[in-house]
Amino acid sequence: MSTDIEPQEHTELRAAVAALGRRHGPGFDRAALWAEAGKLGYLGVNLPEEYGGGGGGIAELSLVLEEAGAAGAPLLMMVVSPAICGTVIARFGTEEQKRAWLPGLADGSKTMAFGITEPDAGSNSHRITTTATRTEDGWVLNGRKVFVSGVDIADATLIVGRTSDARTGNLKPCLFIVPRDAPGFDRRHIEMELAADEKQFELTIDDVHLPADALVGDEDAGLLQLFAGLNPERIMTAAFAIGMGRHALERAVTYAKERQVWKAPIGSHQAIAHPLAQAHIELELARLMMQKAARLYDAGDDVGAGEAANMAKYAAAEACVKAVDTAVHTLGGNGLTREFGLARLVTAARVARIAPVSREMILNYVSSHTLGLPKSY
Repeated sequence: MSTDIEPQEHTELRAAVAALGRRHGPGFDRAALWAEAGKLGYLGVNLPEEYGGGGGGIAELSLVLEEAGAAGAPLLMMVVSPAICGTVIARFGTEEQKRAWLPGLADGSKTMAFGITEPDAGSNSHRITTTATRTEDGWVLNGRKVFVSGVDIADATLIVGRTSDARTGNLKPCLFIVPRDAPGFDRRHIEMELAADEKQFELTIDDVHLPADALVGDEDAGLLQLFAGLNPERIMTAAFAIGMGRHALERAVTYAKERQVWKAPIGSHQAIAHPLAQAHIELELARLMMQKAARLYDAGDDVGAGEAANMAKYAAAEACVKAVDTAVHTLGGNGLTREFGLARLVTAARVARIAPVSREMILNYVSSHTLGLPKSY
């Protein structure tokens, strides 16, 4: 995939991460790859240098995830641990929180999960019912969360709860660090028809007592802090999808060059070649929007980044699904065999369409916020 418009340091980082991904390759050991990526500084490339990071931004971190995925070795927890949690703590955390968490998130020795979705809230974050009540020495948290990735391997989970505004009585979103072994913080594994090392969990939060310093950021900042994590999440999901799509496309192109049925490689037939070319074009276009979103975010334009991040996530998910479907069709029956490793991507590609926000909610956002049309909800 062309990198002509990228700075030289990005091109070099791509090559290094791609080499790492190929060394581990499909069927990789997630823990081993995570540890090596952390040791090499790739996991914390977006975090401040004074806390062990690379001093880059989401542009660099999304590049790392994309290239790992393109090599067939995606690391889903990169979306959560350094991108969401690391970014939020770096921007809004106290000095103590930064020193306690950022070095470990950067080198991979610590991981953090992120819990926002609830059984009865779904896409409507205003209906979140997980509440935090202030006590004399901290907070008490109660609620439920679903589809939380990697809780079993994370040292803590950044939970989106709601506190009561003393002036208005309204509930406002706040972020809390909850240790994995906190009493009352229970998890249940959700069985998924999805081939992924990172498991999904439902969380039950029952009178979880937290110290005062479990709160990340200003109690009154609300949505500002929340979207500081959600915009990188959308950008990183785009990177995850683009990497997956590139991996599927590469496998299909290789097959189309080698497979012969009518005395010539099947890739010489337009019925095979054109869909592969279209998939490549759409992945390239999605990557450009992802790069735009990352640059806006890293430049501090949260409003512009929000729009671009949603568009990037939408475009990347659609391009990924098309690339995977095209790859499977290119291989025919072989596309569904375990040997070629494409069938498992059919389900995985759909994840980018529905998480962390559905394609329909992105269309709602663009139609109302960008085009100025009346809201439908």
